[in-house]
Amino acid sequence: MEFNIEWHDRLGSTNACLKERLLQGFEIPSGLIIAAREQTAGRGRSDRRWLSAPDTNLCCSIYIGTAAELRAVPSLTMAVALAVAELLNALDIAAAPKWPNDVLVGEKKICGILSERVEHRGNAGIVVGIGLNVNMTSEEAAAIDRPATSMLIEGGQAHEPASVLEALFPRLDHWIGAWQSGGFSALRKTWTQKAGPIGKPLCVHDGSIKKSGTLAGFGDHGELLLQTECGLETIWSGDVS
Repeated sequence: MEFNIEWHDRLGSTNACLKERLLQGFEIPSGLIIAAREQTAGRGRSDRRWLSAPDTNLCCSIYIGTAAELRAVPSLTMAVALAVAELLNALDIAAAPKWPNDVLVGEKKICGILSERVEHRGNAGIVVGIGLNVNMTSEEAAAIDRPATSMLIEGGQAHEPASVLEALFPRLDHWIGAWQSGGFSALRKTWTQKAGPIGKPLCVHDGSIKKSGTLAGFGDHGELLLQTECGLETIWSGDVS
């Protein structure tokens, strides 16, 4: 896949910027990346805010032109999580993907991914937003209401976000290509190895609903399979702990 980057000094949300162009009828080539040196109104799952000071973190969104149905969206998120984890591993950062849309180092979040399907006047695709903590300091991480870390904290070295994005390209090309050709089936083995192991105790929160059990695997589209006392349950979304 060919990636083309469009950098902006400041945006509210890279996902919102891409979606707005699509809904206004602009022709968007698959592989277009909108990146922001500063993001002021980014968000994650459940509309959680994700802000980034200038030149601190990698904030970008990729457009993938595809007619894939809505239930295929989560597995594209998982493909991008594998790409990010692979890059971090190559830098000796012990990162692993966490279902459904995060990358963690231990129990600390280093990257969040938000995918949204967009369809307008016959044009269909998925916008995939990546928020990777690059140069976040320990003090900034401590101010977040959830455990967080960064490439700087884990590796002791600052990185230029633009260079991190370029280093991510071959991994994105590989894992998005795998998803395009085989869906979640092409990711299943690696995802299960890195996000498992099978039998791991889990607790899934989705709003006021809480379910506990053990990881039984993943379904055909990347949905989590939870073995509970009442039997096997299929989970499409939620926070896992």
